[in-house]
Amino acid sequence: MKKAIIAMSGGVDSSVAAYLIKERGMECIGATMRLYNNEDIGLSRTKTCCSLDDVEDARSVAFKLGIPYYVFNFTDDFGHEVIDRFVKGYECGATPNPCIDCNRYIKWKKLFLRMKELSYDYVVTGHYARIEKAENGRYLLKKGLDDAKDQSYVLYAMTQEQLAHTLLPLGGLEKTEVRKIAEENGFVNAKKHDSQDICFVPDGDYAKFIENHTGKTYPEGDFVDRDGNVLGRHKGLIRYTIGQRKGLGLALKKPGYVLYKDMDKNQVVLGDNKDLFTKTFLANDFNWIAFDAPQEPIRAKVKTRYKQKEQWATIRANSDGTVTVTFDEPQRAITVGQAAVLYDGDVVLGGGTIIKTQTNL
Repeated sequence: MKKAIIAMSGGVDSSVAAYLIKERGMECIGATMRLYNNEDIGLSRTKTCCSLDDVEDARSVAFKLGIPYYVFNFTDDFGHEVIDRFVKGYECGATPNPCIDCNRYIKWKKLFLRMKELSYDYVVTGHYARIEKAENGRYLLKKGLDDAKDQSYVLYAMTQEQLAHTLLPLGGLEKTEVRKIAEENGFVNAKKHDSQDICFVPDGDYAKFIENHTGKTYPEGDFVDRDGNVLGRHKGLIRYTIGQRKGLGLALKKPGYVLYKDMDKNQVVLGDNKDLFTKTFLANDFNWIAFDAPQEPIRAKVKTRYKQKEQWATIRANSDGTVTVTFDEPQRAITVGQAAVLYDGDVVLGGGTIIKTQTNL
């Protein structure tokens, strides 16, 4: 009998994933990953996916399913691999995506290692994506069938070994179907709202979190236009991201948008919305899934934000391991630190982290 370890967050998706895998006749255990102590970062116990309430919800579902349940303490790893990377990204002028790092370094590194240590066969999560084995033996990552919930974008870093030992049972379902299954089985979290924010910054105030976490304050500086004319004072570079218009605290004659941040001069450069549109960027730390790095340029669709619709581009894999992407049409607010993910239809070809855009290539 195959054995699976179910990553249970306390939410409805992972709960239904556990139910579906048990229905397949597998031997299962449920596991919630303790990622941080809420009190250590100034949060109440009930506000995030690591809350005691969420643990109890996951435990309740595991009990109803008749499967063993454990809480794994990954707080040290999460602090180093996710929170520290998040803080460093902002300090370097980037806008990182910590959910991708959590999937990469916690779920499919630490939890995968725990799976091996326990001699289990699979890690199971409630992500809306699919894994299929191609005729050539290579494992493919594909979009979830529910376009509104597809999460393939945040899973691009998965390796062939990880794909081979991962099950994503919700990939072929609509969210409404998942909630119906939960209600039919009397799960306590059947109507629980989906989490929307970064789990360790539930109020969305990234700058306040970074200042509290580091104990540092970030110096004020100048807002300037593209010609270097001073437009006002900013409150620290970590408070701004590319494309931002609201919250600048300036009285301008026309709307101003953050074009980029000059880390050396401690300046935020503002311009018109049209100035945000560029075609070309450079990505590194690239993970090819569907095939090895191509020797010649390829055509594919690319998305540079989670909710963005992917757009046609030409992609060139460089000899140093970086990848150059040039869109057919200019795209708005391509941002350093975000992920660029390549698609051929519903197949994820690969992805990496944006390190340079056309404004500073």
